[in-house]
Amino acid sequence: MKKRLTSLGLFRLLNWIDGTPLLDHIEPYRRRIFSAVLDTFDADGRPKYNLVLSGRAKKNAKTLDLVLAALFCLVGDNNPRGAQCYILANDEDQAGDDLELAKKLIAANGLLQDEVAVKNKVIERLDGRGFLEILPAGDVAGTHGKTYRYVGYDEVHGYKDWSVFEALQPDPTRLDSLQWITSYASIYHRPGVPLFDLCEAGRAGKDARMLFSWYGADFTTDEDLKNATPERRANPSMDSWADSGYLAQQQARLPSHKYRRLHLNLPGSPEGAAYSAESVMDAVDRGGKEHEPLAGRSYVAFVDMSGGSNDDACLGIAHKEDDKVILDLVVNQGPPPPFDPRRAVEKFAPIIKSYGLLTATADAYAGETFKSDFEKHGIKIKLSEPTKSEIYESVEPLLNGHRVVLLDQPTLESQMLGLVWRGGKIDHSSGEHDDWSNAACGAIALAAGKQRESAAIVKVLSSARPLPEGIKRFLRQREDADGWERLFTRNEPALRDPRFG
Repeated sequence: MKKRLTSLGLFRLLNWIDGTPLLDHIEPYRRRIFSAVLDTFDADGRPKYNLVLSGRAKKNAKTLDLVLAALFCLVGDNNPRGAQCYILANDEDQAGDDLELAKKLIAANGLLQDEVAVKNKVIERLDGRGFLEILPAGDVAGTHGKTYRYVGYDEVHGYKDWSVFEALQPDPTRLDSLQWITSYASIYHRPGVPLFDLCEAGRAGKDARMLFSWYGADFTTDEDLKNATPERRANPSMDSWADSGYLAQQQARLPSHKYRRLHLNLPGSPEGAAYSAESVMDAVDRGGKEHEPLAGRSYVAFVDMSGGSNDDACLGIAHKEDDKVILDLVVNQGPPPPFDPRRAVEKFAPIIKSYGLLTATADAYAGETFKSDFEKHGIKIKLSEPTKSEIYESVEPLLNGHRVVLLDQPTLESQMLGLVWRGGKIDHSSGEHDDWSNAACGAIALAAGKQRESAAIVKVLSSARPLPEGIKRFLRQREDADGWERLFTRNEPALRDPRFG
């Protein structure tokens, strides 16, 4: 049986672009990755891994490894199904850079020149049994459903959704299909974003065919660097840098949030983010779903309605418990847009009532447009006095003070992490949404303000008319604005309630 050519065996025969031995430019930790992914097989001859997530800070040879792995898959074996190889770059410029690196490696190695022909935008095997094509990720639609030996994703930190990955899922009939993903940390550090989800899967270790290799200031999979400095944990190739003061220079020149993400491989937030990622994520009760209503607990409700064309309509319900505000429920209309918003009213009204409420607060749009629809279902809509931005501002100190408990709802978490300052106000980023976060934060702000509101209203009522101590005590316990209105405007007989003494 002919001995299989290994990745390091091929690299040992090649030169770096300056003519020096290529292997001298591949540190031991990178050699281990190549060997594990490209040269390790199970008893049936199937590659042990078919997915690689390789994360480390900038200037740590991630793209080089992506290209080297592609060249090995292109020329290193002779699979009868061919060696169709792709590298997905973020844009035309990056695609050009990646292709230029591959061309320079070929130009420095006659061994590779004997195997492939370099064309304008593709590198082809001379025997016609494979190619390497480098594409901008935005142009990947045409490759949907194609079979391949290798696909590499160069820097996925900008991916907001899974559409590119969905277009290039591996062919289940090919045992040798390999996906290789490189990146430093994303500003979109939230559930539903590919890099976040992949990192969570890697940490969980439940995917036996995924090689998770991560080097960050806060975490690394490399046992040799567990006790290293944060800078070294994120930059395992730093000993190869000619400028030993590079990181200090970058730290002095870059905004802190950019330096953390680029050079410490730590999750960032969008530029101008309203909330810190840590405060939002720490507030999430992981695994915590909606809370059923409990008798004797005082709830508040906030609705964020929409016209049904683009945005969701959402309802948030919360209560205050000691010094914390608990988000009990956040829910949307159900079917995705477009939808009939009055169906959302039909869904929300019984939920509001189930929490013992007859009123809900809403922004001006919902209050004016759907007021009569809610009233038909027995729910009175009050207009929110604070604006959306003011609501978001009031929630920030609660988050920073660890006084909020959020539900484990990916869309909510994603939207809260994506809120930014725009023109002196907090809002969603261009092209994003904040309907879930608006409903949740509206309810949180209402619940947080109930104690202050209770004291203020009791003071006003006390000055307007004498109140028995039993009524004052009852109102303070309930902190229920609906109760005050029923007691003093609509339902005078309620004053005879025996609880008032």
